[in-house]
Amino acid sequence: MSVIEERIKKLRSFMSEVGVDICLIPTSDCHDSEYVSDYFKVREYFSGFTGSAGDLVVSMDKAALFTDSRYFLQAADELKDSGIELMKMGMPETPTISEYIKENVPEGGVLGFDGRLISSDDGVSYEKKLAEKKASINFEFDPGVIWDNRPELEFNPVQILDIKYAGETYLNKLKRVQEYMKESGATAHIMTALDDIAWFFNLRGSDIECNPVFLSFVVITGEKVSLYANIDEESKEVLEYLKENDVELKSYEKFFEDGLISVNNWTKEGLLLDEARISYRIFKSISEDVKRINKTNPAYEFKAIKNEAEIAAIEQANIVDGAAMVKFEYYLREAIKEGKTVTEMDVADMLYELRSKNEGFAGVSFPTIAGFGAHGAIVHYESTKETDVPIELGSFLLVDSGGQYLGGTTDVTRTYAIGKVDDKLKHDYTLVLKAMLRIMDFQFIEGATSSNIDSLGRDVFWKDGKDYGHGTGHGIGAFLNVHESPVYIQWKSRYGIPPVIFKPGMFSSDEPGIYITGEYGIRIETDILCEDRFTNEYGHFLGFRPMTYVPIDTSCIMLDEMSQDDIRVLNRYHELVYSKLSPLLSGAELDFLKECTSPIG
Repeated sequence: MSVIEERIKKLRSFMSEVGVDICLIPTSDCHDSEYVSDYFKVREYFSGFTGSAGDLVVSMDKAALFTDSRYFLQAADELKDSGIELMKMGMPETPTISEYIKENVPEGGVLGFDGRLISSDDGVSYEKKLAEKKASINFEFDPGVIWDNRPELEFNPVQILDIKYAGETYLNKLKRVQEYMKESGATAHIMTALDDIAWFFNLRGSDIECNPVFLSFVVITGEKVSLYANIDEESKEVLEYLKENDVELKSYEKFFEDGLISVNNWTKEGLLLDEARISYRIFKSISEDVKRINKTNPAYEFKAIKNEAEIAAIEQANIVDGAAMVKFEYYLREAIKEGKTVTEMDVADMLYELRSKNEGFAGVSFPTIAGFGAHGAIVHYESTKETDVPIELGSFLLVDSGGQYLGGTTDVTRTYAIGKVDDKLKHDYTLVLKAMLRIMDFQFIEGATSSNIDSLGRDVFWKDGKDYGHGTGHGIGAFLNVHESPVYIQWKSRYGIPPVIFKPGMFSSDEPGIYITGEYGIRIETDILCEDRFTNEYGHFLGFRPMTYVPIDTSCIMLDEMSQDDIRVLNRYHELVYSKLSPLLSGAELDFLKECTSPIG
């Protein structure tokens, strides 16, 4: 029996003891974070699947792991010999999680999950499904209690983000939030998303890998602002800052008692909360006497529009990051020329070392994806000692990486041809490049949505009878989460969220791709900023400005498949890259940059 099978067996025994017939273990924490601290990696512990998105459902005779197309290949590999069935979300034959639970829960049975980790929207949908079978929910069921040597929650020092990076004071942000509350008819508001809270207070932390946030909750009433966070004496400046701004500081652990009690006592007018972004436990803990106002969190919307200071900091981060990427490509190609062995893990190490020398570097923005050949087809691949392979001639190396810098977050993907590649690979590479360039250069009238923009790039694929399973773009924070909602670019509605209307100041990735299982993957990603263009008799026009400054490999482009406009956009982009990066490079590295950005066609 495998380690995972042993753990599932122990879990079923625990379920039987507490009267749970089927349990749901999500990939989440109390704040619906994408990346979670080790303490919350309960799904990974019981399944062995290490991807950042996936939910495990375990009944007394079945176990299933639900994940999306980014992780199909990885999950299939990691679930081998575990007895856990892979459920490919989004595929026609795959039921939704709620449908699966309904089908497998016995009549009058009990679904168990940790209500702190399930959104209220999901929890309510499970309630409705279970009602059809007269089943109930135990939302205080935490499978993590039987995890041997479960890691402790970590609370690291917190820092103040300088106003030159934030561009707006905490007090001004508070004023905007309070105005939003007043307009909504609310006198109290709960904030639970860590990036919303970090943005709101102009504070940053390191409690979660890759995301500069700190574990916390916030309750705002007409009387005060209460921050539930464990900020110790090491962060003296932060403690003084909170005191000066009349913020009441209470321990993180007290939120589910003290915080919710204070909310339940505040019943005069209304409680503003985004039911899609609070946990089911919070939802069920709020008294029925409280008037609930279910609206989007104001901070969620406000932080999506970057101000001038944030844009300047993001640009500077991308300039130094771009220089590091040029040095990386130069060193990589020189090493290959000299016949040295370079592996995928070497690539990740090299990029970290180069980025770490940049001023303001605060860590990677996500684990580096360096996939050579067939590994490039695994969308969120992360090389390990067991999977690491050398970079060889004749295929593609896909590198998706990014850094966190004071004020800015970067995310860039480049696909490099290693030696000569055949025409099939060149054709697909050109396809991806054309899609990326057309979105990057898109000019559109105000009111255009994420689905309009996505279809522009995806049209290139559809005409060729191809597609890719992920979205074309995601929002990016300003020294915050590398994947930041609500901004996204996708032709289909994402998680039920309506298409986003793009506005000036929205910052997104632009990253079409193609993935041939067992052969290669290609993705080219450039981050783009939405900005004003002009107004005329037809309306107000917007466009995108590239904010990533990294050369694109031109050695594998099929020029006869590029339009003159495609070539013009690429040459203009490379001229911009050279102008931004040349002051930071010298000698052979500068010569290499010049060669990489030379006009084509």
